[in-house]
Amino acid sequence: MTSQIIPVEPFDFVIFGGTGDLSERKLLPALYHRQRDHQFSEPTRIIGASRSKLTDTDFREFASKAIRAHVAESDIEEGELNRFLDRLSYISIDASSGEGFSRLKKVLGDSDAVRAFYLAVAPALFGEIAQKLRDNGLITEQSRIIVEKPIGRDLASARQLNDTIGSAFGEHQIFRIDHYLGKETVQNLAALRFANALYEPLWNSAHIDHVQITVAETVGLEDRITYYDKAGALRDMVQNHMLQLLCLVAMEPPSSMDADAVRDEKLKVLRSLKRINGQEAPKHTVRGQYKAGASATGAVKGYLDELGNASSRTETFVAIKAEIGNWRWAGVPFYLRTGKRLASRVSEIVIEFKPIPHNIFGESAGNVSANQLVIRLQPNEGVKQFIMIKDPGPGGMRLRPISLDVSFAEAFTGRNPDAYERLIMDVVRGNQTLFMRRDEVEAAWNWIDPIQNAWTENNQEVQSYTAGTWGPSASIALIERDGRTWHES
Repeated sequence: MTSQIIPVEPFDFVIFGGTGDLSERKLLPALYHRQRDHQFSEPTRIIGASRSKLTDTDFREFASKAIRAHVAESDIEEGELNRFLDRLSYISIDASSGEGFSRLKKVLGDSDAVRAFYLAVAPALFGEIAQKLRDNGLITEQSRIIVEKPIGRDLASARQLNDTIGSAFGEHQIFRIDHYLGKETVQNLAALRFANALYEPLWNSAHIDHVQITVAETVGLEDRITYYDKAGALRDMVQNHMLQLLCLVAMEPPSSMDADAVRDEKLKVLRSLKRINGQEAPKHTVRGQYKAGASATGAVKGYLDELGNASSRTETFVAIKAEIGNWRWAGVPFYLRTGKRLASRVSEIVIEFKPIPHNIFGESAGNVSANQLVIRLQPNEGVKQFIMIKDPGPGGMRLRPISLDVSFAEAFTGRNPDAYERLIMDVVRGNQTLFMRRDEVEAAWNWIDPIQNAWTENNQEVQSYTAGTWGPSASIALIERDGRTWHES
């Protein structure tokens, strides 16, 4: 069974940073796929904007190369590609000086179509662009602005940035994007919990022992050296991606799937997180930084060598034991870990249920493992439910765990749309369910800031780990001193 493609109303999509890396790798390929699936209505327009002095033809050539490089060859249909390229135009705009905004206003004209302004630029430019769009009369009731993380680097800067953007756009027009929320498996968290009678009655501290959330990367700094060394893993991954995943696991059932109903429940989770500060940080958190080691492609440098700065204490790995102070989750630890140059690339959520209260089978039957629900976000998206069964054969009762698997690739034929495709179309529709509201962003920083401050005040050690492993040994101790172990995929 394939999903039904519902066309959206005509819209104008303006990409600030139109010739940048995000536009090349994600946005233009995502928009092409929506063209290929006939989701655009006429006269939809896509406008690239950056400081480069390019013509429309130059931008179309850039887009064509980007699509051929980042879209599977089997998905390239020359007719659809040409129709997509015909939608493209380009305007040279300098966000700092304001040059070019008047030309953009002339191109957009008096159309009452949706205007989506995607800021694929450095966060320092978010506020400037928003204000110049306002000052040049480019914001209509049908306008939306899309901003990428990071929204600030702490609570104070996040509030300032939200204030600046909010002075130009209403909250209903602001789409703070976290591409993790567009992943098919992430959205299936809601379906698993609220569309099945099986799980929700067990989704509480009476039945769940603990939760693990892992987002592991095998890559190093790549082209993010300047940004990453100022941010670190806590700000780059935990404050947004991982806390959003935690919210979806832990939130109460919303009254509906309307945007604010869902986001109200996520906000309650963020506000219920027990603060980690002072002397609690060394017990509940681990900081790590990779040193030289090996990956699947061969030997790799350590972080300091890649950076060229032997004094950097920026963490490339974080493990945290988090707790939620409410009735549903009292006493259930949430173990979070994320890092670069780890043993394998995997993003998954593991729900481990409590063990059976009494084993009637005896030692000869073998160990009875606790049931687990494993939700794999990437790669090989799917869901596994681990249960105990009798090992077939004569000679007595022998038990072993097996998994009931749902592989998305096998269960659903056809191409699985990229997260950006879904999120861009939601922007056009005005559906904010998968986007972060201002109070969510600020509540997340309100929990992250005390951890960052405690690390600084306590001068908490950044422990080294060899590239190609699963992080510092202290991260293993973090969970094993509670009598638990990290799930191995």
